[in-house]
Amino acid sequence: MTSWFTYLGLPYGWAWFVATIIDILVIALPLMLAVAMIIYADRKIWAAMALRRGPNVVGPLGLLQSFADGLKVFLQETIIPSAANKALFLIAPIITFTVALIVWAVVPFQAGVVLANINVGLLYVLAASSLGVYGIIIAGWASNSKYPFYSALRAAAQMVSYEVSIGFVLISVVLWSGSFNLGAIVEGQRAIYSWLPVNGYAFNWLLFPMAVVFFISSLAETQRAPFDLTEAESELVAGYQTEYSSMSFALYWLGEYANVILMCALNAILFWGGYLPPFDWAPLYVLPGIIWLFIKMLCFFFVFSWVKATVPRYRYDQLMRLGWKVFLPLSLIWVFIVSGWLMWTRVGVGS
Repeated sequence: MTSWFTYLGLPYGWAWFVATIIDILVIALPLMLAVAMIIYADRKIWAAMALRRGPNVVGPLGLLQSFADGLKVFLQETIIPSAANKALFLIAPIITFTVALIVWAVVPFQAGVVLANINVGLLYVLAASSLGVYGIIIAGWASNSKYPFYSALRAAAQMVSYEVSIGFVLISVVLWSGSFNLGAIVEGQRAIYSWLPVNGYAFNWLLFPMAVVFFISSLAETQRAPFDLTEAESELVAGYQTEYSSMSFALYWLGEYANVILMCALNAILFWGGYLPPFDWAPLYVLPGIIWLFIKMLCFFFVFSWVKATVPRYRYDQLMRLGWKVFLPLSLIWVFIVSGWLMWTRVGVGS
């Protein structure tokens, strides 16, 4: 697109700037629409599993319910507690929402279709997603209320705990693919067996356990059930969002679901072939890669909702025990197993 604007006569710097802005909007605007529709889908899935109807009044089949909810919070008054730190109180949801969007810059939607095709894409994802904890901590502290503050500390401890195990899981993927570039990781999953042409590291017996650990950790990282203690009404009112209303609350809501969609995309990209079809069979490549990626993301989102509708909530000590005493040692041991296997098969046996 930069070359096209250059052809129209714009200087290269301006051509690059305009093309980048357009690329960002092409990703961000559909993502916002997807967040609205995914909230509707989430509620319909919960309702179906509980033998209820779910949203079915606003618009055909209730499709406009999310937009009606958005309009409602937009028209509400923004209430800031008198004892709160007003600047930090307003900045906190903006941080959370912005961080949820910037990670999408390195997500490959198709071969060569990515906003920033950087060689350290996976490190960028880890660094950017880790910033989300600041929005939560700042919200809890700036509210000047003990319940949001306690919940913010819980959320921070939970997110940091599971990010450690996620990091070791990603090391296993990087060792096997030999690259931090997300596009290269997807291409490395093409036809992993000569005798069974499947695409995806999840079909690799060594990496499948890490795919399971990553999926469960992504539930905890996005504070979804059964790890939603930071926002559990029966635990700490509404958690770190207790004092928020209007668009400030909506930004947290949108950021949360944008993170859920991101985790669905990362599960698909890192372990299930990303934009590749499930099988390395020529007729399947007729369907564009972006469609395969969206299908896999929808499948993962259905499982996210399925878990939320059926699995009871953990106690906080159970949540932390799972992260530190199960996932952390398991993922660390698996790094040694994967690296040892790669040294044996690619170096030891080959020599």
